[in-house]
Amino acid sequence: MAKLYFYYSAMNAGKTTTLLQSAHNYHERGMRTLIFTPKLDNRYGDGVVASRIGLKADGWIFARNDDLLHMTQDDIAAHGPLHCVLVDEAQFLSKAQVWQLTEIVDRLKIPVLSYGLRTDFRGELFEGSQYLLAWADNLVEIKTICHTGKKATMVVRVDEHGHAVIDGPQVEIGGNDRYVSVSRSEFKKVMAGEGRIETKQGTLLL
Repeated sequence: MAKLYFYYSAMNAGKTTTLLQSAHNYHERGMRTLIFTPKLDNRYGDGVVASRIGLKADGWIFARNDDLLHMTQDDIAAHGPLHCVLVDEAQFLSKAQVWQLTEIVDRLKIPVLSYGLRTDFRGELFEGSQYLLAWADNLVEIKTICHTGKKATMVVRVDEHGHAVIDGPQVEIGGNDRYVSVSRSEFKKVMAGEGRIETKQGTLLL
């Protein structure tokens, strides 16, 4: 039975690596997949889904107002049966697009595997994550660790000097140079200006 899955985590937990491995597993069995990737995240090139360990694949770019159900139906009409839909950076989905993913599952009977962050640098839910948490059939946490050794569940945004940023737009694309995953207790310290966190690059967050 087809289901909608939401695999969520903090930054640098291997979400995209897991997505690409899942797609590879389908391909090895002669099955076809479709990968959606948001237009606003073009760090590796337009339509390129890439992990930090070097895996990559081509994805179908979507913008906020695109209809993912119709795009999936168009892909099936052009290329034949589809066995799985995968969504990278699913936190950037709109409420309507998450509903469209449920339609892909319920009407087209195709499983959908979505991967994304749960919360932003302020500790608040992204729109896409909010509705995936509400409507997905299966919720799966991909775990990573804080510099303290605790489980990291929150994300801190840093500026070019390595200082924590507590205000600004919710969406600002970046990697290890802009975001650090921490535990909730460390997140609270950083937001209160009480913590100093050493990253792999040696940067200290104030």
